[in-house]
Amino acid sequence: MKADLSAESVYTRGIRANLHQFLQQALQVFFVGLLIGMERNVLPVLSLDFGVEKGSFLFLMSFVVSFGLVKGILNFVAGRLSEKIGRKKVLLLGWIAAIPIPFMILHAQNWGWIVAANVFLGINQGFAWSMTVTSKVDITRAEQRGFATGVNEFAGYAAVGIGGLATGYLAKFWNPREAIFAFSLCVIGAAFLIALLFVRETLPWARAEGREKKQGAQANSGAWSVFTMVSFRHPTFRLLCQAGVANKVADALLWVLFPAFLHEKGLDLVEIGWITAVYGLTWGASQLFTGALSDRVGRKKPIVAGLWILGIGVSAVTLVEGITAWIGCAAIMGAGMALLYPNLIAAVADLSHPEWRSTALGTYRYWRDTGYAIGAFLLGLVAQIGGSIRAAFWTTALVLLISGLLMTRGAEESHPGRKKT
Repeated sequence: MKADLSAESVYTRGIRANLHQFLQQALQVFFVGLLIGMERNVLPVLSLDFGVEKGSFLFLMSFVVSFGLVKGILNFVAGRLSEKIGRKKVLLLGWIAAIPIPFMILHAQNWGWIVAANVFLGINQGFAWSMTVTSKVDITRAEQRGFATGVNEFAGYAAVGIGGLATGYLAKFWNPREAIFAFSLCVIGAAFLIALLFVRETLPWARAEGREKKQGAQANSGAWSVFTMVSFRHPTFRLLCQAGVANKVADALLWVLFPAFLHEKGLDLVEIGWITAVYGLTWGASQLFTGALSDRVGRKKPIVAGLWILGIGVSAVTLVEGITAWIGCAAIMGAGMALLYPNLIAAVADLSHPEWRSTALGTYRYWRDTGYAIGAFLLGLVAQIGGSIRAAFWTTALVLLISGLLMTRGAEESHPGRKKT
């Protein structure tokens, strides 16, 4: 009995008690964000060099379709796999999968190579980013989840903004492909080595917590049972998933069509890089506060507010002119994302048992990131048929409005100790 108590005490949960590993996971997601950020400025603008004809919006969005489909599926696989072999091994597999990306972009003969490279980017994101979220939830207490996920998404999306800005500057003074190649290869190498040497396995923390909460652990522990419950059978889980899809429809727009829209308006790579960086940095930095906010006021209100504020920012892009105004729109969109993004994750974690929490998070992230593919196809088709990017912005705003209304009417509050309304 004494030995058991001693073993359990090793896995004390809390940010302060596990600060070193908490920071290591934040560093890992920062690297993941840098890798995806490199695509958020240069590639959409240079699509003509890869054979994408002007106005071929559906073809342009195809590389986000491949990314979203693969990342969505691998999010679920990563969650389940990590419960079998551990979080660290899945994280390392994610970085190994990223190795072909810089070489494929450097030697790409046409846009099909970029679409294929994003398959590997989807694997990297599905494995590596998923594990940073899961590991932080493993080692923190329930009342810290909003802050923990906020820090995680702050590190990741601040890096997305920095990556886009950095590659914009590098592309201005260096060959764009070589700039992306060198940048991404350095990120992948550094991330893998740091993960291998310094990241600790956090699965024992989840198992220790599971032993404290045995009741109800087995009822939904099978992969299919958890997947169907989170996707369809549990009303609040289902609404959290649809909100995740809506948020990635918006991010697909901002990934590809926002830079393309700004380029059509005559902005260069550095100017576009600054605007997209403001979006990413606002999104990232604000999550330090919005995640902690939900620990105090609950998850539902920030999520709904985030969906609607994001929708306001998206619709405003087409109504204003000038770099200053577009920077303002980018900041509004970033603030909206910050309110909803970490709190969707925290809400799913709230409702999940520790023994199948990683699978539940993987299921949510499956639907959320499949939203990239849904959004890329839908918005590319809308822009193609309408012959203008503007239609895609208004379609996205409508999706966000409806998603917020659904959350308002049907979702329960998930925060531990809060009244469910």
